[in-house]
Amino acid sequence: MAKVVVTGASGLLGRALYQTFKEEGFTVTGFAKSRVSAGLLSVDLLDSDELRARLRQLAPQVIVHSAAYRSPDQVEADAAAARRMNVHASQVIGEVAAELGAQLLYISTDYVFDGSSPPYKADDPPNPVNLYGQTKLEGERATLHACPGALVLRVPVLYGPVERLDESAVTVLLRCLLEPPAAGCAVSDLEKRYPAHVRDVADICHRLLEKQREDRAAVRGVYQWSGSETLTKYGMVRAMAAVFGLSAEHVTPTRAPPPAGTRRPLDSRLDTGRLAELGIGTHTPFAEGIEQCLSAWLEKKDAPQ
Repeated sequence: MAKVVVTGASGLLGRALYQTFKEEGFTVTGFAKSRVSAGLLSVDLLDSDELRARLRQLAPQVIVHSAAYRSPDQVEADAAAARRMNVHASQVIGEVAAELGAQLLYISTDYVFDGSSPPYKADDPPNPVNLYGQTKLEGERATLHACPGALVLRVPVLYGPVERLDESAVTVLLRCLLEPPAAGCAVSDLEKRYPAHVRDVADICHRLLEKQREDRAAVRGVYQWSGSETLTKYGMVRAMAAVFGLSAEHVTPTRAPPPAGTRRPLDSRLDTGRLAELGIGTHTPFAEGIEQCLSAWLEKKDAPQ
């Protein structure tokens, strides 16, 4: 069975990718900067020499590059490091993948679009409104330039089994329900999002790579996945409250743009037609997925220490 390298394997999506490929019988090595455990190697993706050496040593047949600076606010705060991770490391991985003849899948984002005229097809002109979206777009281009046969998968906001609530912009919203401030919570009801479960995305990545293995000349370039439900942050909070029987009376929806912080697109819904043509796509209903993910977190949180 083929050898697979997953970058960012200790992160929210990376853990799901690692587990999915393991379950499918692949020999999987995860790259992680910290939290090294069985099957994970400590690799600094910002060190180009180390990154090249590790990849050449392992000589994988498949590379899934999920590591990134993902938080738009984090990217704005450290633009140089974000560009080194999201762009330069992606270029290095692309170069080594081309050298090895490996399949390469780069995980990108719906934030490459400005959110003004959805839905967006894979070949629509990108126009990111923040530096995160810009660096991910540059990462796409660097990947495809270095490795023309590579795959890019754009995804929306993700959620899944978390070690900390702030691992996902979705699960962190539970704090509004568990630890409401005395003045209540104001939550955006403006930007439309299409949350996707990391388990679904990992399955799509596996199936897309298998399709490419069957026809590498035809299956390449940019693909997109989106959750099927339209939810604002306020809508997600209300859904969580219903799932867990919690009160949301103290949560107030707001449709005013945030007075500060990084700009987000209003509606960057992705067209998934290219994946549909391959017969690929799976969506876990949000209520079902969030119950599974956060029930496990709550049980762990409340377990005796």
